Amino acid sequence: MILKSTQIRAFQMKIFLWWKTNRRDLPWRKTHDPYKILVSEIMLQQTQVSRVLPKYIEFLEKFPTAKSLAKASFGDVLRIWQGMGYNRRALYLHASAKNVVTVYNNIFPTDENKLLSLPGVGKYTARAILVFAYKKDIAMVDTNIRQILTHFFFRDVSQTEKAVQEIADQLVPKGKSWEWHQALMDYGALELERKQVKKAKTTVVFKESTRYFRGRMLDLVTQHTWNEHELLIQMQEQYKKDSIFMNTILHALLKDSLISRSKTGIISLPE
Repeated sequence: MILKSTQIRAFQMKIFLWWKTNRRDLPWRKTHDPYKILVSEIMLQQTQVSRVLPKYIEFLEKFPTAKSLAKASFGDVLRIWQGMGYNRRALYLHASAKNVVTVYNNIFPTDENKLLSLPGVGKYTARAILVFAYKKDIAMVDTNIRQILTHFFFRDVSQTEKAVQEIADQLVPKGKSWEWHQALMDYGALELERKQVKKAKTTVVFKESTRYFRGRMLDLVTQHTWNEHELLIQMQEQYKKDSIFMNTILHALLKDSLISRSKTGIISLPE
């Protein structure tokens, strides 16, 4: 779909006028450091801003640079990450910092394809770094922005990624990519009507999910090392699940390199 210039200007004006009085004051908007942008973007994946705010500050106090994060053990990283959930994000962030330091001589790439080579960095995150750190005039589309564009240009009818990206590309105001995407994100988070899910129902479902038990097992290993058998017994007794289920959880964590197992069966955090 090719937009008319009048459509583009009208939509830009609508978003910017709204943003003028509704913009959020967020700490990651006060920096153009690509490392800090990466930390915020990884943290914000599937996590509400209110939960990210204190953890973002705590994380950067402990690991203020990519080099300091790369030098840390994964165990130290995971201890700071506790409470955020989706612990593989911490693993990816740690690996990305090591990659930047060793492969790119501690200088973040300014090329999208090179950014995509970093562990856990997809198209949106790569473009977020280019827009928020380097102010590149390119369009980035996350879930919120997709929802906005689908609502206004496709009457809420779901579209392919390519179709939405084509609209997004046309809308970026030259020289104002940073402001534009911040405004869109605020509009999506604060203004656009969202479907609500009953909290009680969500909580019940989550507490029976494998992700919930992965998190609980990881919490135990974060506290101290365990004999594998003792760890499984502890989880079985505490959560009333059978040994097959808990073994599945254990092996999934081992496979994802979130925990390690010695030759003698000692379970601990990776170094």
